Amino acid sequence: MTADVPAVALACLVLLPAVAGPLLLIAGRRADRAAGAMATVVAAVSVALAVAVAVSRPEVSAPFLGTVDGGALALAVDGLSAVLVVTVSVVSLAVVVFAVVDLPPDAARARFFGHLLLFVAAMLATVTATTLPALLLAWEVMGATSYALIGYRWEVPGKLSAGTTAFVTTRAGDLGLYVAAGAVFAGTGTLELSGWAAAGGWQHVAAGAGWQHVAAAGILVAALGKSAQLPFSGWLSAAMEGPSPVSALLHSATMVAAGGYLLLRTMPLLEASGWAATTAAWVGAATALVLGAVACAQTDIKQLLAASTSAQIGFVVLAAGVGAGTGGTGHLVAHAAVKAGLFVAAGAWLTSLGTQQLSGLRGVARRHPGMGVPAAVAALALAGVPPLALWASKDEVLAGAGGGLRVAGLAAAAVSAVYAGRVLGVVFARPAPDAGVARPRRVPGPAVAVAGALAAAAAGLGVLAVPGVAHALEDVVSLGGQPSPGAADLVLSGGLAVAVLAATLAWPEAVARSTRTVLAPWAGLRWLLSPRPVLAAARVAARIDDRVIDRAVLSVPAGLRRLAAGVARADDGGVDRAVRTAAAAIRRAGDAARRPQTGLVHQYYAQAVVGLGVLLVLLLVVR
Repeated sequence: MTADVPAVALACLVLLPAVAGPLLLIAGRRADRAAGAMATVVAAVSVALAVAVAVSRPEVSAPFLGTVDGGALALAVDGLSAVLVVTVSVVSLAVVVFAVVDLPPDAARARFFGHLLLFVAAMLATVTATTLPALLLAWEVMGATSYALIGYRWEVPGKLSAGTTAFVTTRAGDLGLYVAAGAVFAGTGTLELSGWAAAGGWQHVAAGAGWQHVAAAGILVAALGKSAQLPFSGWLSAAMEGPSPVSALLHSATMVAAGGYLLLRTMPLLEASGWAATTAAWVGAATALVLGAVACAQTDIKQLLAASTSAQIGFVVLAAGVGAGTGGTGHLVAHAAVKAGLFVAAGAWLTSLGTQQLSGLRGVARRHPGMGVPAAVAALALAGVPPLALWASKDEVLAGAGGGLRVAGLAAAAVSAVYAGRVLGVVFARPAPDAGVARPRRVPGPAVAVAGALAAAAAGLGVLAVPGVAHALEDVVSLGGQPSPGAADLVLSGGLAVAVLAATLAWPEAVARSTRTVLAPWAGLRWLLSPRPVLAAARVAARIDDRVIDRAVLSVPAGLRRLAAGVARADDGGVDRAVRTAAAAIRRAGDAARRPQTGLVHQYYAQAVVGLGVLLVLLLVVR
């Protein structure tokens, strides 16, 4: 392992939370009092290390599969990972601070922060991995710790099953990454991520081009599953059973973002296959539009934000499909700040009022203006209102799309203004005289500070609309040139967002009825996108297994027993009887042959005379 300072910093960036997390888990309840402080210190140090490695761009590796090209556990920081390690670290610090003040005093804090730090370490390893072994290891740890975090309150009915739903659904998609790994090695002879789309790299074997398509398909399935895109989006709704800090981290800069990152990282492979890039673009656009409509119909603020996460990450998937890597990266970062801020606000209100139903949150921003202002900024950014972050990053994505994809993207952007407007309209509404909690709990100051910092980031990232800043980001991430939005594009999308948002706030009931009308033909969509089809298929498979396969298996030994019984009867009544009959006949012949053997010489002479007489008679007769 290289001993230079930047490489050590990169190793510590991943190893610090990866070691601190298990230490807290081993310590258990004895470390509950110190767990929050320890996690905060680790997260703060990680931010400093992330900034350092983003500037120095180091590499580090450790041997793993020594005989295989690219078989090491290797990490490196390039332009794309430099942006993401800083994003992941900063958002993780904000969420840790929020969790310290949001978790109940009697919560198992060591277990919570232990899994949270492991989760963050897995994401940091994912965005810096340069070989498949390192990526697969990080990918697995991320999935396992997400299950533990979503089902953190396992004793509450429904919490553990929600974690299981998320885990099983994402694991179904994760199989694609293993298929891709095998295809990459078969087609290129290397496990290096950088060589996946290299010219001529897939001619390692005669069927190299075929393996390239298999790898692209595997990557696409794995990424869509992790990012809760169609048809895997149902698990994200179940994940809302987890604590609010988990939702804030999972939906912003970690697990859901991991699939979008993977597609951005392997964008050359998607483009080389052709069909994979087109598929990613249309799936991303469809998810942004359909899950945006689903978000509009929600009555639970966490469910609304969950559906909007799938919709917004759909823009990142669309970006990877059309080659808009810079726009996709900018949207990933901007969405992380926006969504983390909104989940922090929603979590704080849930703790204060004890409800996450929109009807119960009416006027909550008036009760808590310190949290209401950051939430308003984040919601306006989510709506795509100028000059905030998602307005600029979304247009960077749509600049690379054309035709039907651009129309679908603009429609999805308009829908995002609807669900963001629903949130704003509810939390800033004038509460009814008898509504709400008479004396709601105070929102902690650290939570307000975290939401304010994230809202400032959501507003500040609007500078991506400035051409110079956009080109600078393009130079940093080094994902290739792409079309930039013109002034007319920015004005069109901004004006559309403002108009739709104003209509939503002015006529909320009419917009709600229109949303229900639009969603009416999709009555079976929620069922289709949930784990229920998988469970129904599993029940059918179980019945087939019980009634067909098991019956067939059980009938084999029964038939063998009957066959053995028949063979036994044939052996007893046939073979054994024939052997006994032959033995009896031989015994009788022996008895008859033994009678002449008397031992008397004169009898032997008499027998000889009789025999000679018989022979003489035969001789005379024959002649």
